[in-house]
Amino acid sequence: MNKVRTMEEMPLSKFHIKMFSYTGGGAFIDGYIIGIIAVALAILQPQFDMSLTMVGLVGTSTLIGMFFGGTIFGYLTDKIGRKNMFILDLLVFVIASILQFFATDPVQLIILRFILGVAVGADYPIAGSLMAEFSPKKNRGALLGGLVALWYVGYGISYLVGYLLLPLGDSSWRWMLVSSAIPAIIILIARINMPESPRWLASKGRVAESNAIIKKVFGENVVLSEAPETKVKTSYRDIFRNGYGKWTIFIALFWTLQVAPSFAIATYIPEVLGKLGLADGSSEYLGSAVISMFYICGLLPAVFLVEKIGRRPVLVWPFLVSAVVLVILGATSGAHLSFVITITLFVIYGIFNTGMGIHQWIYPNELFPTNIRATATGFGAGFSRVGASISTFLFPMIMAKYGLDVTLYICAGLFFAGFLLSLWMAPETKNMSLAEASSLNTKGFHKTSPSKVKNNLVG
Repeated sequence: MNKVRTMEEMPLSKFHIKMFSYTGGGAFIDGYIIGIIAVALAILQPQFDMSLTMVGLVGTSTLIGMFFGGTIFGYLTDKIGRKNMFILDLLVFVIASILQFFATDPVQLIILRFILGVAVGADYPIAGSLMAEFSPKKNRGALLGGLVALWYVGYGISYLVGYLLLPLGDSSWRWMLVSSAIPAIIILIARINMPESPRWLASKGRVAESNAIIKKVFGENVVLSEAPETKVKTSYRDIFRNGYGKWTIFIALFWTLQVAPSFAIATYIPEVLGKLGLADGSSEYLGSAVISMFYICGLLPAVFLVEKIGRRPVLVWPFLVSAVVLVILGATSGAHLSFVITITLFVIYGIFNTGMGIHQWIYPNELFPTNIRATATGFGAGFSRVGASISTFLFPMIMAKYGLDVTLYICAGLFFAGFLLSLWMAPETKNMSLAEASSLNTKGFHKTSPSKVKNNLVG
């Protein structure tokens, strides 16, 4: 008789890579729209004679939308299913992306980019939950963390696209913004044939459907898990009860402290590079693209180390390094360092920043059970976007009033606060099953007996 194995014990396969591409598409789009608006704003501002307040609103409207998308649709994802929400949010994204081309004033852009943010915010809890619930235990951290790579790929490509579209002149911003519809359409088509999460189906009492998907994807002699999912209602309050409140607070805070300075710098990086002495008409945009591409280098060691040495150290120490590098950049901001030195410092900052960024997908999806996994992830993503929207809105104003050096010192202070928080609260979930990881800080986890595993055998 063939040995009975759980989904989490299955080896990495083509199916897992396919799911990675399905789920990572949302991260790619998120990075793309954050990056492309940074280039487009430089063209938009003089055309519409936009004040700093209006520039801030255009830059942050997507982040504000992500708050509502994450906090509302994460909960709905736990209520009505992963797959349905996964397709709906991309339909909204495609439509809003296309409508940007026809915007005639900044207010219309603010509304459309708010809608885009809602769609992207909804994608975070859906994508993370699906990837976590299909992943092998030994590769879950790398697969979840690797989703961040696609964010930076999208972010970097957006700068290259924006750079290439600059010759179109005054109308180039329209083509830049509408270009996000192209990857969205491709990803939407790819997602149509993906399966629903067996864990979510089982948590809603739909065991037969769950088993059928497991059998189709993994074959015979494979079961859901050692601790079978039980039918549990989804309640928003549960992310603050039964020991989960601690993790909800930790995730919301570390995520916010990581993305608040990161998004602000990312949105206005051409202006930052210009103030550092790289403003010659286009090199600040090319430099932004180069920096973004090198950021991905930080993910390669991070996704390896998170499985080798654990989650905790890959979060704690990059917070500190990011803070130190920004202090150096702030202290030398008036020295007009060479292109190579400036880009090198930003690359070091980016490598460690993206390295710790993989935890945005890992911790929220490991520390909560199936019935509230997307709710908790959505809350963390939404809460972090409040901080990111505030920092992105204030960044150009602070830079204009107090200078680049003070602005970078403030960003460094946020990273240092993240270092202290993570040093105090970050847990270790390496090599744990989802059931084990989601029972940390609760009353405990008890493995199901082998006989119960066999009784849950697919087919």
